[in-house]
Amino acid sequence: MATSSSSSTIARLSFSTTRLSGPEPGPDPKSLSFPSRPRTCLPLKHSSEGSSRSVVRAVAVTGSDQAMELDISLSPRVNSIKPSKTVAITDQATALVQAGFPVIRLAAGEPDFDTPSVVAEAGINAIREGYTRYTPNAGTLELRQAICHKLQEENGISYAPDQVLVSNGAKQCIDQAVQAVCAPGDEVIIPAPFWVSYPEIARKADATPVILQTSISENFLLDPKVLESKLTERSRVLILCSPSNPTGSVYPKKLLEDIAQIVARHPRLLVLSDEIYEHIIYAPATHTSFASLPGMWERTLTVNGFSKAFAMTGWRLGYIAGPKHFIAACNKIQSQSTSGASSISQKAGVAALGLGYAGGEAVSIMVKAFRERRDFLVKSFGELAGVKISEPKGAFYLFLDFSCYYGTEADGFGKIEDSESLCKYLLDKGQVALVPGDAFGDDTCIRISYAASLSTLQAAVERIKKALIVLKPAARS
Repeated sequence: MATSSSSSTIARLSFSTTRLSGPEPGPDPKSLSFPSRPRTCLPLKHSSEGSSRSVVRAVAVTGSDQAMELDISLSPRVNSIKPSKTVAITDQATALVQAGFPVIRLAAGEPDFDTPSVVAEAGINAIREGYTRYTPNAGTLELRQAICHKLQEENGISYAPDQVLVSNGAKQCIDQAVQAVCAPGDEVIIPAPFWVSYPEIARKADATPVILQTSISENFLLDPKVLESKLTERSRVLILCSPSNPTGSVYPKKLLEDIAQIVARHPRLLVLSDEIYEHIIYAPATHTSFASLPGMWERTLTVNGFSKAFAMTGWRLGYIAGPKHFIAACNKIQSQSTSGASSISQKAGVAALGLGYAGGEAVSIMVKAFRERRDFLVKSFGELAGVKISEPKGAFYLFLDFSCYYGTEADGFGKIEDSESLCKYLLDKGQVALVPGDAFGDDTCIRISYAASLSTLQAAVERIKKALIVLKPAARS
């Protein structure tokens, strides 16, 4: 178990840049790294075959002590992608806890609730009844019909089952959608702050992410004038996430209508509407599906899933709905990658959609708890001078501007220069794991996930405030 020396041990953690040049070991509980974009390669030389591609050579020694040359280079596409900071921090903070350090983990966006019992029982029954074989690649007809019913009743958008694809999570749906519609050199328009995977998914498809900055003073909402000024003939996909990860912002219907008018003037531009947090929303805010706006059904790919609202992260189940030719393309890609989602998870998904409008009582209980946690954090951090807050209207994240602490010196730690060094400091001194805002495209902020219990959040706030108190005089100067 951890002792009083654990804080000083954590203080020696290394936040060095990681590099994607070969197989990576598992997380080291004594070394926590915040990955950034890897440099392209080790020292290079051309292959002996005269190929224009540069490769890395390594010498391997066989059992007979004969040297052989081995190409250990990686694809340029892989080398262009950043590892996910949220995944890295979550995994390595978990390793610290397993090693005995009392770290509070507020990095992952994973509800602390159990999957509703009715949903879990549906999965258990599927196993007992032998429903454990492959399903159709696009998902079972039963589940796709249930999704169509949900989208019609709750979102006002009509789809047939062959316009819906079920995948192993919403992330896979987004990845396949971008692959399906983007050609090399196309642009994917992404408002910042953004979910960490959006730019990397664009790069995987050989597309170019175009980042549009938003402001905390405007609740991190995209300005339509900024959008219009950045669109070109190469603009192919606009990604909108409402409620938003990492900010919790919710796009009002009027703002979406203004954006839709701009989209309508650009024939190549599609909208990928990520609605995974749709049910986690706090009145009076309301959710509007982009595809429900006039003229936007043909232009929109709607992504949703079961992970967040139904506390089903481990079930790995999501879906995408849109015009048939786009969904058929996504279906083709999936058929050559993972194939269909888990048969067991799909039975559970049918049960989840059967809980009632917007998830019924089971989801409303969770949303009530999330709101209570949000209110506590907003009040608590609102007491800190210089900290800027945009109150979340949905999801379960607080994206706080802590830049007032940048440039300060901490005894025994050094200078706090940015979101990454501040998160390192809070881990070292407060033993709280958070995600730096630079991972989401805004280095002024850090993200706090309040998908943890209120008691856990209370302990975390106490630790954070205690760690920041010594910086407060410098922050005011």
